[in-house]
Amino acid sequence: MGGDDSVAGVTSPDIETIGVLTSGGDCPGLNAVIRGVVRKAEREFGWRPLGFHEGYMGLIEESFEELTIEGCRGILPRGGTVIGTSRYTPFMFDDGIERVRATLERHHVGGLVVIGGEGSLSCANELSEMGMSIVGVPKTIDNDIGLTERTFGFDTAVQIATDAIDRLHTTAESHNRVMVVEVMGRHVGHIATWAGMAGGATMTLTPEEPFDIDEVCASLTRRHNRGKYASIVVVAEGALPKAGTLEVPEPEIDQFGHKRLGGIVNLVAAEIESRTGYETRVTVLGHVQRGGTPTSFDRALSSWFGIEAVSAIAERDFGSMVAFQGGTMVRVPLVDAIAELKYTSPELRAAARAFFA
Repeated sequence: MGGDDSVAGVTSPDIETIGVLTSGGDCPGLNAVIRGVVRKAEREFGWRPLGFHEGYMGLIEESFEELTIEGCRGILPRGGTVIGTSRYTPFMFDDGIERVRATLERHHVGGLVVIGGEGSLSCANELSEMGMSIVGVPKTIDNDIGLTERTFGFDTAVQIATDAIDRLHTTAESHNRVMVVEVMGRHVGHIATWAGMAGGATMTLTPEEPFDIDEVCASLTRRHNRGKYASIVVVAEGALPKAGTLEVPEPEIDQFGHKRLGGIVNLVAAEIESRTGYETRVTVLGHVQRGGTPTSFDRALSSWFGIEAVSAIAERDFGSMVAFQGGTMVRVPLVDAIAELKYTSPELRAAARAFFA
């Protein structure tokens, strides 16, 4: 094996090949993580990194490519993932686990970096408990994975949402309208809350606190009666009304068992217009929040995650997830990281309410 195969006093003479995959939804910063993994693995250990295609499907179908430092040039600022992703897991196939294990053994993969969100990391944890050598990297623009202060992609999503809110202010003011903006956030309101504060939104509706549409309309009416004739309402896609206050249709379930969210913003906007008489328009940012160039913070954070994941493999710290805490990288057990979602704190929600109408 070429190069010095030790770092910080840790030797790894029996590892020659490692793997990396990206699973679940795409996210700004994925390529930066991949680049960090490849740079550390090849340059410091002389390992051969394999990139498995389309998430866990690459392991199931034995589809991969060899990744090199030279081949990863230019991917740092790119959105998406150069090795592809999907939401499939080995547990969806009768022989999925056996095929994954066979692929890892056949290609002598001494450690596998799984970059994914709560669902993907839950799968990684199960595979780890079955004896596979896995290290997790937290990936979700929702910033809802436990035991890490930040997940990469979140900063980019907040910036995109903030830019959109900034632009909506001017058109809302020109037409004396209420603009209702839907941002991502299935179970938590991190994007909505931070973007709402940064963009000067009138109010933010999040999954953590069910809203009362009567209170929303009354607040907007008070604001407009004070002589301000434009309002921005930011709504997380997973926001719901208080029980019994507004009827919401049951969402469809996709092939992966996830609710197809989105649409609550249209219901909220229709109720605001009918109850207040203010002209109300809807903007759904959708996948725009996932795409494009990651911010400088997300590029640096993602790169650091990739570097630390390789260090974890070198130290045989399998079954762990690299996490950002207190301004540095640490490792936590995967099983603990996926135990519960990370919701917005009461303190953050209280701070945001200070700016509401």
